[in-house]
Amino acid sequence: MAIDHLEPITHEALLVRRGRRSGLYTIVAVHSTARGPSLGGCRMWTYSDVRAAMRDALRLSRAMTFKSAVAGLPLGGGKGVICLPAGAGQPSGEDRRAVLLDFAETVEAVGGAYITAEDVGTSEPDMRTISEVTSHVSGLAVESGGSGDPSPWTAVGVEAAIRVACERVFGSPSVDGRTIAVVGVGHVGGPLAESLARGGAKLLLADIDTRRRELAERLGAEWTDPPTALTAEVDVLAPCALGGVLDDETVPQLRCRAIAGAANNQLAADHVGELLAARGILWVPDFVANAGGVVNISVELEPDGYDTARAETRVRAIGDTVRTVLDHADATGTTPLAAAMEIAHRRVDEAAASRPPDSAAA
Repeated sequence: MAIDHLEPITHEALLVRRGRRSGLYTIVAVHSTARGPSLGGCRMWTYSDVRAAMRDALRLSRAMTFKSAVAGLPLGGGKGVICLPAGAGQPSGEDRRAVLLDFAETVEAVGGAYITAEDVGTSEPDMRTISEVTSHVSGLAVESGGSGDPSPWTAVGVEAAIRVACERVFGSPSVDGRTIAVVGVGHVGGPLAESLARGGAKLLLADIDTRRRELAERLGAEWTDPPTALTAEVDVLAPCALGGVLDDETVPQLRCRAIAGAANNQLAADHVGELLAARGILWVPDFVANAGGVVNISVELEPDGYDTARAETRVRAIGDTVRTVLDHADATGTTPLAAAMEIAHRRVDEAAASRPPDSAAA
């Protein structure tokens, strides 16, 4: 199978298997295990072909390395992908079970270098199915000794990031009276909006799913469409849906002072971080702000097992991580993105230099 048009592969392992039960391709990409086993969710999604799925796995696993490193976790970056054919819907019943077991065999085949978790298209019940074949799975229900759905914890971390952004821009971490636009009010944006409302924020909510307008009505928030919310005159913008929303076209239209949200890959390109800085808009790098889910799961992997109180303390410490990144940006005269990436690369390089040469993933 040709793998042309892939980005240069700097990963430790890339395994692509066609499932013996489902006939679908399952992929595990391990970017780095320098700081510990690679952790990343299993994404079940439709792709034009398997090469597109491989590109996604490579890109996302690399991002997970930097997310964990900036958060100071003893973990590397990995990603799992179940490649659904173009135009196919999510499988159900026995068909779903078949592809999940096929994916579990792919996870097991990398010998512990990768630990999977839920992601787009998968859920905690799916993790239970995967655990029938491999022990290298996280995010199981709390009653099963796991940490459960990571989405609410991602929201906790994003709120911590928003409060630090307010602290830097407005002189106080309080969100009381601050106008905040939450774009995307699903599994993460919804809990985030509820928590911000409890803190006294004046909310503008938006989502492509108009059924979520009920949340705005319940919270006494204003409701609009995502493009309008993106460029609304607010104190803080919290993108919590699709990535790539900050680009050469949208940045000149922004009327916010700070941006911190849960969406991955918010910048259409790295240079957009410089455009935001030039406009005086503070952007908290997405992989710093949205690390709450992986931080929560990391507690599950500790010797003492999962503990909710310990997880909450660790997730709220994302605020301290944001301060570290912003301090480094100020000290070096760079953007928050450049500062976060410099910290991440340094930590990964230091860990890689200190481990035995034969300890990398096979």
